[in-house]
Amino acid sequence: MPRLVFVEARPPYRLFARFSDGVEGEDNMADRLRGPMFAPLRDPDFFAQVRLAEWGAPLWPNGLDTAPDALYSRLVAARSAAVEVG
Repeated sequence: MPRLVFVEARPPYRLFARFSDGVEGEDNMADRLRGPMFAPLRDPDFFAQVRLAEWGAPLWPNGLDTAPDALYSRLVAARSAAVEVG
């Protein structure tokens, strides 16, 4: 599994991510911001505080991190869908 090397919040509720193998793109997280742990992320200023954790996951100040492998899979699927359409 390639390592997440860069993450950046982009409005509204999107993460730009780059992996060590060059896969990169934006993941819209708006539909996944449900439940008590995700509640703070619905504040755009809090969402923007994402950083790359030392273990290679997107991490927010409330301790919430998201799985980099799932993020990678969504980016690869989006890339494949774009190639099929284009």
